[in-house]
Amino acid sequence: MPLKLTKRPDRPGWIIRGTVAGKRVHKSAVSHRKREAAEEARRLEERLIARASLGTGATLTFAEAALTYLESGGEGRFLPPILRHLGAEFLLSDLTNEALTEAARAIYPAASPNTVQRQLITPAQAVYNLAVDDGLAAPRKFRRRGRQNRRTDWLTPEEAERVIEIARDRFPHILRPIALMLGGGCRSSEALQVSAAAFYTTTGEAWLANTKNGHPRMIRLPRRALDLALEERLPEIGPICLTPKGKPYVIRKNGGGQMKGAFDTIQEAAEIPLRLTPHVLRHTWATWYHAQTKDFGTLLDLGGWERADVANIYRKIAPEDLGDRLFALGWDFNRNHFRSFSPLGREHSNASSLGIQDAYPS
Repeated sequence: MPLKLTKRPDRPGWIIRGTVAGKRVHKSAVSHRKREAAEEARRLEERLIARASLGTGATLTFAEAALTYLESGGEGRFLPPILRHLGAEFLLSDLTNEALTEAARAIYPAASPNTVQRQLITPAQAVYNLAVDDGLAAPRKFRRRGRQNRRTDWLTPEEAERVIEIARDRFPHILRPIALMLGGGCRSSEALQVSAAAFYTTTGEAWLANTKNGHPRMIRLPRRALDLALEERLPEIGPICLTPKGKPYVIRKNGGGQMKGAFDTIQEAAEIPLRLTPHVLRHTWATWYHAQTKDFGTLLDLGGWERADVANIYRKIAPEDLGDRLFALGWDFNRNHFRSFSPLGREHSNASSLGIQDAYPS
């Protein structure tokens, strides 16, 4: 029975209904115009007939594959503009290098090749690869845009001390985020969301409930980082990192930038010979931590990486004396200061002393 249009009884629009190749259809048309709705119904009918005879893989649309990808837990951050450009009827089998080049020109006409790679090629390829895993598409290689950047920037202990001093003098509100990023390996968005209820001052630990990959984790600060974080009074509730006006930072979905101006000024004033960003502090932490502890397994856990090869990108080859230089400046990532405490005689945390929380979050 061919698909037919029926007018919606309750509001403008059309319903496509019927049964094609044994599949029952009952869905709202995208367009409220009858001619366009009828064309949508015709295309859907053709696709269902083709799917019945040729199989799902031959007729699978990119939109359908993207839905499966998202339902499987895939990252959807950059998919909306791709879906809008390709449209609902674009077949996954038509996803070629040529199609992606056309999409790049339309969606990101002024973007750098690295941006095109990150925001178009990588998400589109992730959708395609999942369909390959499901046996619905043939393996296909997509051309990489730009160059594969592996950031090599990290701060020496001496450079970091200059950064800290200038931040303390000119931007005291970011000293605490710097302490969390440099001492605990937080991403900037993670540091800005650490709450007073999950910051353990006695043990130098913080629970990150909101992380980039969605997996909460605990960070452990060396005494030097904890002292920096406590130079100014902690809020009793809410985020412990606040703007100069004493307000929580607004966490942006597609990136940071809240501290960019301060970091640019600090970079110039401290004469840092690299582009100083919050993420450089995460690379610095990984390099420092491994140079001093040689404990790659714990580095992986504390940094929140799911794959060892990604963590390897963050830890850099460092001089043999780096661990000693760090220790001389108070950066002890073995945390001997905290290990010397008797667990029976200490408070749980700053939070517990305030009556907010009495145990680690579950």
